[in-house]
Amino acid sequence: MNNYSLEHQNYIKQVNRNKRKVIFTRMFILVTLFVFWEVAGNIGLIDPFLTSTPSRMWKSLIKVYSEGTLFKHILVTCGETILGFVLSTILGTIIAILLWWSKFASEVLDPYLVVLNALPKVALAPIIIFWVGNGVKAIILITLLISIVVTIIGILNGFREVDKDKIKLLETFGATKIQILYHLIIPATFPTIISALKINVGLSWVGVIMGEFLVAKNGLGFLIIFGGQISQLDMVMMSIIILSLLAFLMYQVVAILEKRLTQGNKNKN
Repeated sequence: MNNYSLEHQNYIKQVNRNKRKVIFTRMFILVTLFVFWEVAGNIGLIDPFLTSTPSRMWKSLIKVYSEGTLFKHILVTCGETILGFVLSTILGTIIAILLWWSKFASEVLDPYLVVLNALPKVALAPIIIFWVGNGVKAIILITLLISIVVTIIGILNGFREVDKDKIKLLETFGATKIQILYHLIIPATFPTIISALKINVGLSWVGVIMGEFLVAKNGLGFLIIFGGQISQLDMVMMSIIILSLLAFLMYQVVAILEKRLTQGNKNKN
């Protein structure tokens, strides 16, 4: 028992040590990249006007912050992204369940889903603007179009890959479709649903930024377009760095949710 406990403690220490090494290596790469970027810009290895530098981006950040608009732009973009993410995930999951429920509807709509998935959603943006107006509604709708089809296809394919013999076994015991869905399909496709969430994080940011490029007067997408129009590429790069950080944080939230849900399912089992 003592040997087992000692081995377990050593294992935990090794795991924690490896985690620290990974975090340190990540930070080292990031810091090295920014230092090289700054030095390369200062010595003329790269053109700081075209690529900016960390110091120039920091000055741009201070400038936008001093104007009192930085957090407004961040909150607008975050709000639109979270709303688009939640709507596309919920609606995509519901539609995937309905298509799994009705084999006939699934077979009829399959080609349309493939076409919608392959269609460049930006091409529909001018039509969307005419439909719902030049504002937040258009941005959310563009985000939905970009992410919802991928969600439907991903989750529906996960539903279809569930072992058919297990489904027949439950049907033999008289289980209803709702019971099969709740007790077999959803638990079996839990990793697929989580993967869809992770994909939706990136797609939601893409949709929101595309929408802000076209119609917004606030948000980080607006800052990027505005900075390009007035040749302030420091503002553009600063906005991109902020976007990258926010997208990473949102992805980490989904990853934490995945761990908690996974642990919850293990405890139930």
